[in-house]
Amino acid sequence: MTKLLYLECTSGISGDMCAAALLDAGASEEAVRRALESLPVEGFAVEISRVKKSGLDVCDFSVVLDAAHENHDHDMAYLHGQGGASEHGHGHAHDHDHGHGAPGGHHHRGPAEIAEIIDGAAMTDGAKAIAHRMFGFVADAEARAHGVPVGEVRFHEVGAVDSIADIIAIAVAADDLAPDGVVVSDLPCGYGTVRCQHGLIPVPAPATAFIAEAAGLTLSPVDVEGELVTPTGAAAAAALRTESVLPERFSIKAIGMGAGKRAYATPGILRAMIIEPVE
Repeated sequence: MTKLLYLECTSGISGDMCAAALLDAGASEEAVRRALESLPVEGFAVEISRVKKSGLDVCDFSVVLDAAHENHDHDMAYLHGQGGASEHGHGHAHDHDHGHGAPGGHHHRGPAEIAEIIDGAAMTDGAKAIAHRMFGFVADAEARAHGVPVGEVRFHEVGAVDSIADIIAIAVAADDLAPDGVVVSDLPCGYGTVRCQHGLIPVPAPATAFIAEAAGLTLSPVDVEGELVTPTGAAAAAALRTESVLPERFSIKAIGMGAGKRAYATPGILRAMIIEPVE
């Protein structure tokens, strides 16, 4: 019987939302933690917990940075601004897909170094392939946004630590679920602007828009002010998707719900369902 993973992105998708939803749908937490603990990256810990979003019990995946790396708003680059209030269960307000630049003196990682980190992680070849696809979408988009060759893109250490962890977690979890295909719904496109270190930029942010263009992702405008789809979230959708249309009839075998960190008009939940087509 064909097993499909359906990512229902009605309220958006980010790196931490996706990792949480896949874990909640049945992916191995042990495999995810083993991969993350193998990374030659310091200054972070992972917390996986249950939180309430709009009254619903959902999974929360958080990369908690130490004081030296703390930034409260992370991403692999610095295009994206700070979000709204957090609904995080234990008080950390990290939104893992956004950053506003690193303090002076922080190390900057290039694509080759991040690729080496992925290759050296304790995970399957299938998970490594997913992680490389995800990071490839992000690196290509940042290169286009800044008008530089991919090899010259540099990611701030603060954001890179956080987003590398999200990418590895998503890759391991998706590989562990081992679906025969992945259906990704239309991605909601909010409106307005987000603040970055260079000022205000429109939603969707440049990196997100370039990933959507490159992967042929379908965006659907919604009446929500704010950024619902982040670059890492878009990269996850792009790397995992094999189809965009659900079967006419299907049964649900497992459901996972991942919590977002931002407080928007929508509940901020990504739902991942394991489904089987029904004849």
